[in-house]
Amino acid sequence: MFLKKLINQIDKFAECTGKLMGWLSIIVVLLMAAIVVLRYAFNIGSIALQESVIYFHSAVFLLGSAYTLKHNEHVRVDLFYAKFSARGKAWVNLLGSLLLLLPVSVFILVMSWSFVLDSWQIMEASNEAGGLPFIYILKSFIPLFCLFLIIQAVAEAGKAWLIIKAGPSPINGDKL
Repeated sequence: MFLKKLINQIDKFAECTGKLMGWLSIIVVLLMAAIVVLRYAFNIGSIALQESVIYFHSAVFLLGSAYTLKHNEHVRVDLFYAKFSARGKAWVNLLGSLLLLLPVSVFILVMSWSFVLDSWQIMEASNEAGGLPFIYILKSFIPLFCLFLIIQAVAEAGKAWLIIKAGPSPINGDKL
């Protein structure tokens, strides 16, 4: 029962972050359109505006990764997986989460920690004249990406475990 509640809470978190990243995607499109119009219609360029697109774009991809994982939309080679039974798929998902996703996410988190911390200590800013003074925030998306993936990997491993133990019936859609 605890595992099902934990999985539901993690999935709700992934849904919220995914929806927020969807709105940020719209902001990215609007900013890009504004950059193009300003540059080609009015001959006005803005480094800060261009860098803000990079920040939002990074946030969308890095912070939206757990949402993508929850919805099973990550790139994978389905040569054999598609033909597996529900339990076979659950085993692949469980082992993939435990042996690949979690270790890689933890590794990236550990390796990026000093990189991000150093950036925060010096309050790293853009090297470009007129650029944004928030590189440290941009770099902070890396450990957040790892944390979000680790949290969602726990939920995915939990879902797989429930399927292995009880068959596919405990999962009704995405809800447990």
